[in-house]
Amino acid sequence: MKSRRYGAAFAILAALLLILLAMNLCIGSVNIPLSEILHILMKNSGSDTYTDIVMNIRFPRALAAAVLGGGLALAGYLLQTFFHNPIAGPFTLGISSGAKLVVALVMVASLGNALRLSSWVMIAAAFVGAMICMGFVILMSSVIEQMAMLIVSGVMIGYICSAVTDFIVTFAEDADIVNLHNWSKGSFSGMTWENVKAMVLVTGIVSIGVFLLSKPISAYEMGEAYAANMGLNVKRFRVLLVLLSSVLAACVTAFAGPVSFVGIAVPHLVKWLLGTARPILLIPACFLGGSVFCLFCDLLARTMFSPTELSISTVTAVFGAPVVIYIMIHRRREKAA
Repeated sequence: MKSRRYGAAFAILAALLLILLAMNLCIGSVNIPLSEILHILMKNSGSDTYTDIVMNIRFPRALAAAVLGGGLALAGYLLQTFFHNPIAGPFTLGISSGAKLVVALVMVASLGNALRLSSWVMIAAAFVGAMICMGFVILMSSVIEQMAMLIVSGVMIGYICSAVTDFIVTFAEDADIVNLHNWSKGSFSGMTWENVKAMVLVTGIVSIGVFLLSKPISAYEMGEAYAANMGLNVKRFRVLLVLLSSVLAACVTAFAGPVSFVGIAVPHLVKWLLGTARPILLIPACFLGGSVFCLFCDLLARTMFSPTELSISTVTAVFGAPVVIYIMIHRRREKAA
């Protein structure tokens, strides 16, 4: 019975992924028929205008939303595992904001000197920022016992980093301030194939690494004492969780800016869909769920008030925040019971 539920859950996620990918390619300011999309993807004859729109704008953007959404959901799952807290995530702990701050500094410096940043430089800058904030959060976790206060501290770090970033963006060059402002609010627009290749490589390698850690994660979730008795080096494992989650969060922030609530909400939605918390199932399901969630939100961000485009965080917050509120209420009831 359980295996049927797991199979059905993965089938639903895969079907939604394909449907939303097709919708993101078809729907926009110029609606393109699905048959034309298929012709273009199979490199058959197609309108030059349609080909340019699909291959240079919509397809890389849709792939970026899918890959980065999956990576962000996985980062949230790793942080929830690390802190044993259901509302821990790259956004709430300030990790995304720290990555955003360093990337903004590098971007403004490069714009001032007419330098072109590669995808790898952006990822490296975001990783540095993510690790700095993660270091602060871990230091506070050794001082603050209450997890609620740790989350509040992470939010405060995020606000400080966002304030400094906004200050930097304000004084950027006028010609580049629009793109920098859009990125700082969170957006999948302007993706190139070079960006897609870099994010697929980084996110793919890290995601495979996370999947291979399914068994140690399962032991760690049973408690640190249990994991140590099973032969797991807990300190080394915790460092590995920090590094993997920071790389994933940094990769997302480098290309799309800060994206809120995906890392918190998706792992819980997927857990509810599967009816299990087993890491070997939850890890691939989180990646698929994050891809589906971000493709859906990006489609709404592009089309809801077209030609005006919403920031991706605006839409993800609308759907993700109620999940977080439900989690907190549910936990409070469980403690009261």
